[in-house]
Amino acid sequence: MDPDDLSWQLQYYRGISPRMVQSLLEQGQSELLIRAAEERGEWFCAEAAVHELCAAGEFERALTVLEPFVAVGWWHAVRESAEVMIRQGRIEEGLALVRPDAAGLESAHQSWWFADLLVKAGRTDEAVEVLTPHLGEFWVLRRLVEVTEGRERDERVLELLAPLAEQARRGTTVDRCPVSGEPCGCPPRHEPQEAPVLYARVLERMDRVDEAIRTLGADVPVVPGTAAPYAELLARQGRIDQLRELATGEYKGVALRHFVSELEELGRTEEAEAVLRAAVEPDSGRHRRLLMRLLARQGRIDEAVEAGRPAYQHDDDVGLLYEATDLLVRDGRPEQALELLDGLGNAYFDDHPDELSHQRLYLLGEAGRHDEGIAEAKALNEREPDAWDASLARLLEQAGRVDEAVGLLRSSAGHRAYQDLADLLIRQGRFAEAIAALPPVSAERAEWEAARSGPGSGLFSPF
Repeated sequence: MDPDDLSWQLQYYRGISPRMVQSLLEQGQSELLIRAAEERGEWFCAEAAVHELCAAGEFERALTVLEPFVAVGWWHAVRESAEVMIRQGRIEEGLALVRPDAAGLESAHQSWWFADLLVKAGRTDEAVEVLTPHLGEFWVLRRLVEVTEGRERDERVLELLAPLAEQARRGTTVDRCPVSGEPCGCPPRHEPQEAPVLYARVLERMDRVDEAIRTLGADVPVVPGTAAPYAELLARQGRIDQLRELATGEYKGVALRHFVSELEELGRTEEAEAVLRAAVEPDSGRHRRLLMRLLARQGRIDEAVEAGRPAYQHDDDVGLLYEATDLLVRDGRPEQALELLDGLGNAYFDDHPDELSHQRLYLLGEAGRHDEGIAEAKALNEREPDAWDASLARLLEQAGRVDEAVGLLRSSAGHRAYQDLADLLIRQGRFAEAIAALPPVSAERAEWEAARSGPGSGLFSPF
């Protein structure tokens, strides 16, 4: 394909979505993904296909798939190529592809890409040294801890984390390398809790659990944001008494769910339920979702739905209501879910017209009331042309009227209707047709450029 089109597509992440790629993978369509990568320049297809090919030992073919993306300088493809070579045993050749120069080593991101591949090549000490100048970035700290797990470098990691954790306790930021004392190559952007939490995590994986709990517990009052990770640590280690103290005091908001989960894990579900019922607030979803899920896990669906009822009309994002209707659908009772939705009254529908109309159409489909749903979707479309095409097409598909659904989406002017069409075709097993339904990159690029230069282009975003 045209290298300019490919560069544009990569820059704006257009084309086949990761979700669609995953659907095709689940259907065993690896070869189709390879063709899409080669013919359409679809990066997510290429990335998934490369992983599949490497798993099958087809390294050279994987490198061939990556070649067009490497040719236009797509960094992710360069990195993937390096990893493929390392897996082949061509370690020096692979590392040479991504080895930063002196200027590149000043970039936290370039250093991270290189360090990650050094670890995969078995050169962990070098990776740690590459990352050390960038410990002013909180995400670098996370990656450092992640890549060294199980590689016998925990003492070294603790040495690097210790001064950063101490600075967090003093409420200061990090702007110098903890080893050399020189300014870091990046601005200090630590989350306050990051270093103390990671320090405790390394202690924990070294089986120094009591020390981890004691250290992080002492940080909770002085370092903002450490209470939730501390609760997680206590839960992982089964420290129920300490967790109870945290969940019933000042840090109830972040610790309660961990306490309840641990009680349930211990088989103390009645106690867990009592704790949650005491914690829920009137007319609020706070803690109510936890109670609903606990009851649902016990198969007490009706009680779960009732537990949420006081908050349905007070939850601005209708999240608890959706959770209740989904519980009923999964329990094989979509009609009851419809009754719940309709019972909220016209005033509530008027406050949330789009969200609840979409949910109602979904529930009508699940209940097998396709004709009713189709009629409602068409009526909505009359008021807002094309806006309800996706819901209408899904109802037509459920009613066995697949050709009508396909025709509707092919002619729709709705936002990204072609993506809905592709998803429908995948569900029908028409995989090649699904990819063909997506516009070519050149067409997407032309549309984007026209919108960019048209009226109001100053407010236009390609995302």
